[in-house]
Amino acid sequence: NPLYHWTHLELKRFFGIDEILSEKTCKSIWDRVNECLQKDEFTPQELIRRSNVKVVCTTDDPADTLEYHQVLKGFSTKILPTFRPDKAVEIGKETFLPYIEGVGIKSYPALLKWLSERIDFFHENGCRISDHALEYVPYAVGDAEAVFNKKLAGQELSLNEINVFKTAVLKHCAKEYVRLNWAMQLHIGALRNNNTKMYNKLGPDTGYDSINDLCIAEDLGKFMDCLEIDNCLPKTILYTLNPKDNYVLGTMLGCFQNGPVKGKIQFGSGWWFNDQRDGMVEQMKALANLGMLSRFVGMLTDSRSFVSYPRHEYFRRILCNLIGKWVEDGEYPSDLEVLTKIAKDICYYNAKNYFGF
Repeated sequence: NPLYHWTHLELKRFFGIDEILSEKTCKSIWDRVNECLQKDEFTPQELIRRSNVKVVCTTDDPADTLEYHQVLKGFSTKILPTFRPDKAVEIGKETFLPYIEGVGIKSYPALLKWLSERIDFFHENGCRISDHALEYVPYAVGDAEAVFNKKLAGQELSLNEINVFKTAVLKHCAKEYVRLNWAMQLHIGALRNNNTKMYNKLGPDTGYDSINDLCIAEDLGKFMDCLEIDNCLPKTILYTLNPKDNYVLGTMLGCFQNGPVKGKIQFGSGWWFNDQRDGMVEQMKALANLGMLSRFVGMLTDSRSFVSYPRHEYFRRILCNLIGKWVEDGEYPSDLEVLTKIAKDICYYNAKNYFGF
């Protein structure tokens, strides 16, 4: 299990502990780690500094005040928000109306205006990335305002109506992202809250989500095409939770690449259940077979832990081992200058340039 890899890298890199974590050693390791955590060099900011982190992008709701981002502006590492408008997009969920009412929105035009204003506010506070969690990428054409009004009236919506609204709101956001030169992230394919009993007991995001197995290609293509037609397809990173769709995303990239941005449409790194050695390798092999691995913006970890940064080392080791194996097998030239540049770009420079940091 990758928990073994992550745990031991964290214990080694931050606490200098080489022992294997087991029932025999857990008490000793627990005590030593907690002793370390009392020291000044183990505060969250020091852990970030020690990891040589240049930028951290958090996940933030449009209604967030971003007050703590403003407080942290003097920190040597940039702590930037990421725009996550899922609650304003997911009209089919029971959380939609309370959320809309909570931010004082009473009409569809007001919703779009509010989203634009919040995007501008996030931009002023350093945001350059959005993030959307989607079971599937929606695509439907229709009257989104009528759907919104029907929802406000308490009426049931059809799946097509839900998709009409989601398509329109996502397209509005995409236009704003293009205006501000943001990157848009689409995380596709989670099946959430499978266990109703545990959801009622613990709430969402408590370990009862799994991989979905929907067919995503056709509507994803139509959605990206409708943005491209109207010149509002932003820099986009596509992540799949189901590795069956690696080749779907890997080939979709090539349909919408466009200058002057190098690698404008990206196949995102192995995400969530794929955030382990085999998942990372399969994602990179698909990208290498179908596109330009050298343009890849590399690793993303959505861990909330301040000692999770060795996951980037984990990624770098896996990347270099994969490329090295290709060289050893004669599948790629042993050109150290080129190989070094590819590795450095994937691990640092591509992301730096892509996001404009």
